[in-house]
Amino acid sequence: MHHRSRPTAGLLGTGAALSLALALTVTVSPALAAPPGPSAEPDPVPALVAGEGTEAPQLVTGLSEAAPGGPAEAARAFLAAHADRFRVDPARLTEVAVERTGQDRHTVRFQQDHGGVPVLGGQYLVRLVGEGADQRVESVGGRYFTGLTAPTKPVAPAAELRRQALDAVQDPRARAGAAVEDRGPVVLPGGAGRLAQHFSVRADDAAGGGPLVHDVYVDATTGVVALAQESSTPYRVGGPDTAAASGPAAVPAVGSAPDLHGRTVPVNVSRQPDGSYQLVDATRSAGILTYDGGGRDFTEFGGGIPDGILPVSSPGPDFPASAGSSGATDAHVNAAAVYDFYRNRLGRDGLDGKGSPILSVVNVTDHGRPFVNAAWGGRTMVYGAGDDLHLPFSAAMDVAGHEMTHGVVEHTANLVNIGQSGAMNEGIADYFGNAVEVTAHGIAMDDPTAPLMGESLCRTGTPQECATRNLDNRHTTVNDYLGAGKEFDNGGVHANSTIFSGALWDIRRTLDPLTADRLVYRALAEYLTPLDDFVAGRNAVLAAGKSLKLSAADLRKVAAAFDAHGIKAGWQSRVGTDSRTLMPGGTAPLGPVTGGGHWVMGSVLPNDKGIALYTGSTTGTGTPVRLSPDDGRTHGWAATDGKSAVWLAVGPDSTGTWGIAVVTAPLTGGPLRTLFQGLHGSLANLRMSGGDIAFTLTDNATDQTRVYLSHDGATPTQLPLPEGHNVSSSLAFRDGRLGWIETWSADGATVQAPTVYSTATGKVTAQYPVSTPQDGAKPFLGSPVLAGDRLLWLAAPADRTLPTALRSGSPDGSGVTDLLPADSRYSLTEREFTASDQAVSYVHRSPEPTTGWSNAALPKLYQLPLTGGTPVRVSCNRGGQYHPVADQGTRVLWLDGTVGRNDLVVRDKPAGSC
Repeated sequence: MHHRSRPTAGLLGTGAALSLALALTVTVSPALAAPPGPSAEPDPVPALVAGEGTEAPQLVTGLSEAAPGGPAEAARAFLAAHADRFRVDPARLTEVAVERTGQDRHTVRFQQDHGGVPVLGGQYLVRLVGEGADQRVESVGGRYFTGLTAPTKPVAPAAELRRQALDAVQDPRARAGAAVEDRGPVVLPGGAGRLAQHFSVRADDAAGGGPLVHDVYVDATTGVVALAQESSTPYRVGGPDTAAASGPAAVPAVGSAPDLHGRTVPVNVSRQPDGSYQLVDATRSAGILTYDGGGRDFTEFGGGIPDGILPVSSPGPDFPASAGSSGATDAHVNAAAVYDFYRNRLGRDGLDGKGSPILSVVNVTDHGRPFVNAAWGGRTMVYGAGDDLHLPFSAAMDVAGHEMTHGVVEHTANLVNIGQSGAMNEGIADYFGNAVEVTAHGIAMDDPTAPLMGESLCRTGTPQECATRNLDNRHTTVNDYLGAGKEFDNGGVHANSTIFSGALWDIRRTLDPLTADRLVYRALAEYLTPLDDFVAGRNAVLAAGKSLKLSAADLRKVAAAFDAHGIKAGWQSRVGTDSRTLMPGGTAPLGPVTGGGHWVMGSVLPNDKGIALYTGSTTGTGTPVRLSPDDGRTHGWAATDGKSAVWLAVGPDSTGTWGIAVVTAPLTGGPLRTLFQGLHGSLANLRMSGGDIAFTLTDNATDQTRVYLSHDGATPTQLPLPEGHNVSSSLAFRDGRLGWIETWSADGATVQAPTVYSTATGKVTAQYPVSTPQDGAKPFLGSPVLAGDRLLWLAAPADRTLPTALRSGSPDGSGVTDLLPADSRYSLTEREFTASDQAVSYVHRSPEPTTGWSNAALPKLYQLPLTGGTPVRVSCNRGGQYHPVADQGTRVLWLDGTVGRNDLVVRDKPAGSC
């Protein structure tokens, strides 16, 4: 799918924790579902789908209840009259849109709020048919979250919320020049909900992929980032207002222009008062305007068209060759084709449904480099000029249709761009992008190029070799779902799209294409909501089919298409894994820790008010139990010795004062005890050993970090360091020994030394010599771990690039060896490793393939003996494997994304080869 290793957002996607935890799963409740009719074949359309974690149903079909009056007023009155039935409070709903999708058909889309604050993804829809006194409600449904008790006023300081949003950009080079836009408060659903502040953060991608926009949601009570993702509109922050179309004196005309394939084609243009002509099609609603970016950076068009830039022009109606070579002609023609498709086949007036202008810009760059992509930026279609291998991206009508369909999605279901909802966003754009092209060009559905996207972009090669996606690749959830974290393609939004678009394309091939197009469009405009997953998408399409009065046979064909792609309730349980699940995925996990045969992890489960700590046995016996109190604070970043746990509690204390505290409690339950309180962001690296607790504290004013030690529950005291010395990176603590990376200046250079300190003697027992490369640059050292009688640490090049060497030293400061060299075939690529007395487990990721992300390229766990040896696979699970933590022997726990959740899993010994 990717034409280059790190593309920017758009058709090809972006390389982007695990799939969206907020996307609640939806199941059919056997107790509520209507019994099957007398037909020999069961009705594939569910009469009722119950929402999980809410009393409000996710979908109710088969209604026919009178609702006279205006659509919005009638819909609200209907919900009010049936509040006991649907558990939806109309007072908590704000009208978002009334979509007229037929002569006598309306869909009213409401946005849920909580105390006046919008709820992310909280939308409820009422579908009405008929007019006036004959109007009636046909079905209702969506996402309405009951049980929300989150506060509506922020507690954390505004400056701290903004700082946390900025810190979500992990690369310091990108963070330095980032721009932050406060987009207001929002309630994150799930359980009691969480009040968050929504920020858009634009930062240049240091890996060379251009600027990216991150949607960051910071918990407004605790000041902790609750959710961060790459935005579906990659450069919407800031930007000028949209430029006005040509003046009123312009006269519509028909001209001609060469396209990228050397053909002269007719184009709708406008004659200006001075006698010149512009690529402005005034015959289609508010107009189609096409501009030449002239090599300017694509981010300059994030807010529309900057002042002073006019549409592509010509002295006469016959446009010059430059209109073709720049891609302007194709962009203009393709925009008209997309408009005509939606208007003539589906009755939609423009991308927003209100006839707003369609603006296209060609010939843009990416920070002076070729922009080998196309993107919908929220207001404007932007096309790169291609490169030696690719034509300008406006050459492909399916690409234009795909990207502009994102504009349609944005103004209808507005599917959130992460995980399954993001994959449906991409999948629906896949479907309509190809549908636009085959319709405009008269391509038969059985033509081998029909399911290909972007197949006409390459200057050489076959369409199959060139295509960025293939809707006929037969991908299924069970066999092919990319179990990725959000750092990989935003949780697989592009990689998983053909699972959904493949099912839709099968429907188009099975049914009459016009019927299929209307079916998918109705599902998008009338049934889908922002956080829906694949199964909700299936139910939406089937419900739309029933409202279109498809025959029972056709509805079964639709259901069969989804079945063939594994899109049905409970598909996750059919994905094979070789690990034991200790706790199914909750939201916002912080990664597990272990000690004494127990694990502790921060997560959010239904009814939690924020991140809470859970604990359980590493062998899987018993049921996980909640460890932290429900006091409105975020509880996480823990350590445990198997008897007690210590962690950070962030948020307002009992007096209402916001801050951060080191707290501890027995794993069996008991009163919470506060050991230390400090400033947010300065306490870190909590560790336990034999009842003793250690952590680091950084003075934000001086950037000096010190180690604090609490012996047997006493008040923590600062460990002495020589004058001018500092502690960097992480902290290790085991059997009365502390390990850290100590730094100081000597002879004008910075010295870094892995260090071992004895709590019994109060002295440093070992400082390991630091090798200096021939160029004189010191390597970056970090992440110390004590295991057996060794101290382990990472050694990266001075610029901190990956991969990283894993080094090991003996207790007396001698015997430093590379347990795993940086140039090893299976080197550390993610700087995540853990160790027991017997084995080291770490994360390795294969290089990103040029053909797109695959499960094989996601992070996987490897293990080797503590004494060295050949690394072997810990698990053959196909999805991403994150945050490993060692237990005893070769047993290791991790967060596994194979089934699209943040499951905490365990294996007792490595699988070996896979």
